[in-house]
Amino acid sequence: MVLNMSGMAQSALFGDAKDWNVSSSLQGFYDSNYNIGANQQGSWGIELSPTITATIPLTQTQIGFLYTYGLQWYAQRQNDHVNAYDQQHTVSLWVDHAFNERYDLKVADTFNSGQEPELLAGGGTIYRVNGNNIANNATATLNTEWTRLISTSLSYENNFYDYQSQPYAGQLNRVDNSPALDVQWHLTPETMLFVGYKFNIENYLDGAVIANYGPTTPGGPLENYYSDSRDNISHFGYVGAQANLLPNLVAAGKVGVQYYETINNPVQNTSDTTPYADLSLIYTYQPGCNAQMGFTETRNATDVVSVNNTAASNYSLTQDLLSSTVYASVNHQLTPKLLLTVIGRYTASQYNGGEFNNEWQYDYSAGVSANYAFTRHVSGQLGYNYDNVAAPAGSGQSYLRNRVYFGFSVAY
Repeated sequence: MVLNMSGMAQSALFGDAKDWNVSSSLQGFYDSNYNIGANQQGSWGIELSPTITATIPLTQTQIGFLYTYGLQWYAQRQNDHVNAYDQQHTVSLWVDHAFNERYDLKVADTFNSGQEPELLAGGGTIYRVNGNNIANNATATLNTEWTRLISTSLSYENNFYDYQSQPYAGQLNRVDNSPALDVQWHLTPETMLFVGYKFNIENYLDGAVIANYGPTTPGGPLENYYSDSRDNISHFGYVGAQANLLPNLVAAGKVGVQYYETINNPVQNTSDTTPYADLSLIYTYQPGCNAQMGFTETRNATDVVSVNNTAASNYSLTQDLLSSTVYASVNHQLTPKLLLTVIGRYTASQYNGGEFNNEWQYDYSAGVSANYAFTRHVSGQLGYNYDNVAAPAGSGQSYLRNRVYFGFSVAY
């Protein structure tokens, strides 16, 4: 469940220096809305989640690996004589290689398969979706130090989403490709300024009919919007900074603009220029204790597909959301063995196109958890998560969800 402090984190708390770790958590939980819908249904359940990690340090290279398996059993689904089990898989692999003092290459890939929206982050739906749905993120970054003051960061990111069932497959199956270049100026050893550009192309892959529009001529037939009717490109321009403002206070951020353009709409392609931002602040106020807060502004995919079926609107199709997010978290070491974590997030999203054009959706989430280390290998957890979405009437996105979990972890 969310906010669980894994055995890996517990090992880090005690300073375990092994190149590999094995851990597992066993938890009971209650989920008040496990289908994540307006007609909520609750269930007690059990979750088992083992994790294995390993790092291989070489002379100029470090290789890392992580695998986490999740198995959930829902009592209410058992009573309803439907499949009572969910399974999730997370596999991460990363390689960091220093060619010399000036050139460093980082390559990473994270594969997720599961049902929960938190696991399929960026997928575009706020709902739990049955099936072995896939989200994969791959990145490669080449950092080059040209002089003592000037460096560059050349990167590439690929995101792939694949939902098993309709309508989610037609609405959300896609691939994103994003090359970027940052030119960096090291003002002081603690402060770096940069200017950057990123290009993104988003292609929807399923080929399904996702909506109808028209007729565009009197007495004519209805016409179709397909998955790729939402294909788009974006250009990002931004400036930013990273700075250690104090020995225990780190700030990072970039602000700029995003030029967005649809490229495959059968009626009329559209474009828009919107703000773009990613800001964060981390304060370590005492050993083992830190607070973090941040803000992001960017466009996001959505599983809402609607049409403003009028010629005056050019039969406008829902394209995406423009989302502003504020988040914060606190990790506080109450005692040497007791860690308290509190998180909160608020997102305001505006619909772009379709029946809900310019209307707003509001997402609220919060959580609190406690982790108590009985020994260096065994810990107990207790936590609560709250989620609330207020969306336009008719969009089908509003819901309320409460989750409580309790259990223990072992790590070696």
